[in-house]
Amino acid sequence: MKKTNHVNIGGMVFTIDEDAYQRLAGYLDAIEAHFRDSGERQEIIGDIESRIAELLRKRMGSSREVVVMEDVVEIIRILGDPEEFGDGSDGKAGTWKEPHSRYYRRMYRDPDHRILGGVCAGMGAYWHIDPVLLRIAFLIAFFGFGIGILIYLLLWIVLPPARTTAEKLEMRGEPVTFENIGKFVKEEFGQVKKNMKF
Repeated sequence: MKKTNHVNIGGMVFTIDEDAYQRLAGYLDAIEAHFRDSGERQEIIGDIESRIAELLRKRMGSSREVVVMEDVVEIIRILGDPEEFGDGSDGKAGTWKEPHSRYYRRMYRDPDHRILGGVCAGMGAYWHIDPVLLRIAFLIAFFGFGIGILIYLLLWIVLPPARTTAEKLEMRGEPVTFENIGKFVKEEFGQVKKNMKF
């Protein structure tokens, strides 16, 4: 018989084994220590917790009710372990490489860089091309063939918007690791600060 805990991770309540809870708590403490000097630490930790909750929900599905050590170990493998990454204090800022896995890439609408619905911005981020080229292509398809607006509206309905940090990273084809989440949040805060100065 094992002791279990009820924890709130990223706004979702999970039942977790005691040993898995200890490992996950230690992992979150290590991430918090890794970003201790960052002004955006709370936002980064919040996004990482949301990603952990999303991964746990996917792993557990509807068949299990309790998070076990195997689940926590797999999530740490996916997100990366700050202890293996290092904190950069030795002057060597490494890059976490997710072992033996492919990066998940998915097409979303990009609501942050949209003109109408974010379809062209999302497709541009997915294919790493300038969204202006896609917008021109849709205009040509609209005025030249009359179907551009229909295709755009269909994509607007079909493609979900990228709302979370994990979805925005997937849209860009980047691995959703704790380090990339941290970099992305810092970039967003830097952009907001830059825009506020004008």
